Amino acid sequence: MADHGVFTGVDLCSQVNNHAHRTGEIDVDRLLVRRGQPFSIALQCSGEPTQAPDYQLTIVLRVGKQGEVTVKVSEYQRGGGQWWFSQQAAQGELLVTLHSPADAPVGPYNLAVLLLSPEGHILEETAPESFHLLFNPWCKADAVHVPDEELLQEYILNENGLLYQGAWDDITSLPWNFGQFEKDIVDICFEILDNSPTALKNPEMDTLNRTSPVYVSRTITAMVNSNDDRGVLTGNWTGDYSDGVPPTRWTGSVPILRRWSEGGAQRVRYGQCWVFAGVACTVLRCLGIPTRCITNYSSAHDTDGNLMIDYLLDENMESVSTNGRKDMIWNYHCWVESWMAREDLPEGYDGWQALDPTPQERSDGVYCCGPCPVRAIREGEVGVKYDAPFIFAEVNADLAFWVLLPDGQRLQASVNKKTVGRNISTKSVYGDTREDVTAHYKYPEGSEKEREVFEKAGRRVSQQNGVQGQLELSIKHAQAIHGTDFDVIVEVHNAGSEDTRAHLTVMSTAVTYNSLHRGECQKKTSRLTVPAQKAHKEVLRLRYDHYGHCVSEHHMIRVTAFVKSNDQDEVILEEVNIPLRMPKLLIKVVGDAVVTRKVTAHITFTNPLPVTLKDGVFTVEGAGLTAATEVPAPTNVGPGEEVTVKFSFKPNRPGLRKLLVDFDSDRLRDVKGEATVIVRRKKWNRT
Repeated sequence: MADHGVFTGVDLCSQVNNHAHRTGEIDVDRLLVRRGQPFSIALQCSGEPTQAPDYQLTIVLRVGKQGEVTVKVSEYQRGGGQWWFSQQAAQGELLVTLHSPADAPVGPYNLAVLLLSPEGHILEETAPESFHLLFNPWCKADAVHVPDEELLQEYILNENGLLYQGAWDDITSLPWNFGQFEKDIVDICFEILDNSPTALKNPEMDTLNRTSPVYVSRTITAMVNSNDDRGVLTGNWTGDYSDGVPPTRWTGSVPILRRWSEGGAQRVRYGQCWVFAGVACTVLRCLGIPTRCITNYSSAHDTDGNLMIDYLLDENMESVSTNGRKDMIWNYHCWVESWMAREDLPEGYDGWQALDPTPQERSDGVYCCGPCPVRAIREGEVGVKYDAPFIFAEVNADLAFWVLLPDGQRLQASVNKKTVGRNISTKSVYGDTREDVTAHYKYPEGSEKEREVFEKAGRRVSQQNGVQGQLELSIKHAQAIHGTDFDVIVEVHNAGSEDTRAHLTVMSTAVTYNSLHRGECQKKTSRLTVPAQKAHKEVLRLRYDHYGHCVSEHHMIRVTAFVKSNDQDEVILEEVNIPLRMPKLLIKVVGDAVVTRKVTAHITFTNPLPVTLKDGVFTVEGAGLTAATEVPAPTNVGPGEEVTVKFSFKPNRPGLRKLLVDFDSDRLRDVKGEATVIVRRKKWNRT
């Protein structure tokens, strides 16, 4: 084998290796392997390979986009966390099995095989072959190891998911196409890492840091938003998306990632929290880090870090800001959790880590958040990195309402210790059902342990000023369907022993899911006397004629009730968010779905509004089925009118797939539908 010119080719055995490394869904024509798990390549030889003593086989790996780090791999140098290989001669070829350490940097690699003389001179060198190395949650020694195969099927391999929206007492689910194994997505994921500020400034250090899922996941949370860098998505909560795509129109991550890459790392317009979370989940799953999407209802945005959400309103119930910043309660907020060991922290913080790519507050000068151990949040360990105080407040802050009187005096209307952080949700591993993970983040609301943790985190427990008044306030409503009129009932109960005169104001406003006001719908003010031990009921009829012109793309109405007693300085404020129920698209796939054969979907939409909808567009997408495609509605859609469009596509991968459809128009957005499609392999006829 010492003869010159012995190698005639290198076969990376991509199909066999990728199948063994569970990357066959990504590609079978190029090599994609997971670290800590051996893979084999075949060296084709011109003659019969022999084990002669006068040659030495060496493999050289160059890691990173420009080969910033070089690794020389020798035979049988096992242990010590090093690359090594073994070889075995076969007919006309040499089978070389490479073993990567479980903490090798993830990313693109170039591989060349060298034949050296006994003196170390290069007798022969093969042309470089490229492959990608990913994290390996199936490997016990990898920091992202998960011992449960069912969890890995969901948190690494499932390309379809559910993101939860709505309200804590009216939860809805949004189908999302993660599409982490779609064509070119793995390249785009590494392109995102390559465009991070650290990678551009010091590529060698960045490459070496890619051994750590903590470093990689934190980089991804910064790069999914474009606030500080060449990141993927720009956030927009204004309601004006005319120079981009409305956040509600996206049905998956793939078109966003492709648009960013094809535009030369130009930011994509626009995203909101669930879009940021969906894209981050795609990237992290693709890289091999087990990840799931989380929705926190009544999610607090604490701007001053005091673990209190202070709502300041004037007597007209208009929100008042202090120093230009306002604490807020988002109706829901989405982030992701990734599973990893925290070797950078004391023992006990391994497991699920919260990561939030939505740009809200800076962390170390950059808009990113996490990874923060979920266990640290539950225990109030706000000193643990990264960003524990902010995430703790999101799920466990106290909410205080203050009324600013004309003379500048502040009256505390109420303190609510149970509003923030409700029904924290993720998709179940066992199907399209919701799993409640609130207990992972906090002890039961109002329990002694929960208050103890809050005190540990905030160093104080808020108390409501003064004694409990005799008036009580509640708001109830019927199910609200978008396009219809519905009633809201405000009840003022007098728990005291004397009749009480009071002033009641009830107001409805159109709001976004993150509490931005889009306009006042209706307002009703009344003077009343509430008899002792009795209740006064006030009915507010919410009419589409009033809310339809200002309702946001999130289809949410906020009703605020404010009561002030005439006889004493007692003020009470209550607020509810009412999601407007939306129609569903009806999708019917006609015929059997077979790889590369055309199949047709019939998509039907019925207009629920009492107005004509114009400029209707259906967006169709599905991992393994079709790239995101827009199909215009053939006509304007009148009130109660039904419209059907046909869409043909050719599935490109077999298996259980989901076709996701969105309908947008001038007056109604974010109408969704999905259909499950079982795609079979094509049967070849034998001749």
